[in-house]
Amino acid sequence: MRILLVEDDPSLGETLQAWLRLDGYTVDWLTRGDQARTALLAQPYQCILLDRGLPGLDGDALLQALRASQLATPVLMITARDTLEDRVQGLDLGADDYLVKPFDLEELSARIRAALRRGAGNATVLLSHGEVALDPVAKRVTRGGEPVALTAREYAVAHALLLRKGHIVGRGQLEDALYGWGEEVESNAIEVHISHLRKKLGSDFIVTVRRQGYCVGAPR
Repeated sequence: MRILLVEDDPSLGETLQAWLRLDGYTVDWLTRGDQARTALLAQPYQCILLDRGLPGLDGDALLQALRASQLATPVLMITARDTLEDRVQGLDLGADDYLVKPFDLEELSARIRAALRRGAGNATVLLSHGEVALDPVAKRVTRGGEPVALTAREYAVAHALLLRKGHIVGRGQLEDALYGWGEEVESNAIEVHISHLRKKLGSDFIVTVRRQGYCVGAPR
């Protein structure tokens, strides 16, 4: 899953980006509200972490613009504004949750998972093919009902392919699912992850479509 982090504090931004990547998310980090608005027009995100006090376009104005455009992506405000009035205002602007700095990183992860569950209608939407099932909220994969241990990037590849089940997913699309902005793309990473997934989820789980990409299920 891809998260947009909009935070202008360099130290906090680096900390949050590193933590969320360890937690299995692909993270794009921006420091300006106007940059975030542009990014949201070009790239779909599953969750947005939004500071209120931002240069270019403040977090409140950005959130209002997002909700006015009917974008339903979960938004968690992360801010030092801690009065009851601040919290009420943030939620009334359209935030799904409100987290006051400083906060515990484990709590942030739990709140992201809760926001994703609410965004799915309080239900877990499983992605599946054959005996393989993927829970995108819990980030858990099973095969024949038994849990399968995947690395964060193996999970990201499996998730990207199952989201487009029956459709060919190109190498570039898989790299987008694996790497945030500024991360070095390893030349053979996709092939390595595909090989590992076949060993863990079944040799026929992923089909290679020559010169086009990969597919879960028969290509349509």
